[in-house]
Amino acid sequence: MNLSKRSFFALACSGALALSLVAGCVPASPAAKAQDEAQAANRAYMSSVNETMSDLDKGLEEFVTAVSRNDVVTMQTQAERAYKAIDKLKETDAPEALADIKNDYVEGATKLQEALSDYIALYTEMQAAQSTGSFDFSTFGTRVAGVQQKYDEGVAALKKADEAAAALQ
Repeated sequence: MNLSKRSFFALACSGALALSLVAGCVPASPAAKAQDEAQAANRAYMSSVNETMSDLDKGLEEFVTAVSRNDVVTMQTQAERAYKAIDKLKETDAPEALADIKNDYVEGATKLQEALSDYIALYTEMQAAQSTGSFDFSTFGTRVAGVQQKYDEGVAALKKADEAAAALQ
């Protein structure tokens, strides 16, 4: 059988194409399938975290706006919105590979929740003191510093979680 160069090339190309089609039909190995499933679970979890953190961020932005207007009712409403996002974050199941990252997110969000609660309590007491004239100003600086410390710890834990998540990609 005498094949020309063109026929040989066409035969080689069709053989390569057939091999690639057959290779595409071969089921993935169990290890590859498990890895794909783990990556999909990680992506789904991180997507949920991103959505939750976006809700938390919106609540915090509105909280700051309420603070600037001295609107304690809206502060409490927006704090509740943030608390719901934090609860959702706590309840979301993380894949095993992301358990430490979840713990950092939960720790950070919990610290922010504590800071919000402490700030609202302090603000409410100060507002009430305007009518009663009984506010303990000797502890004011310490209480504000405590709110700031919890806030800073929360932000640091969230940053740590974000960095760890980014390192996985």
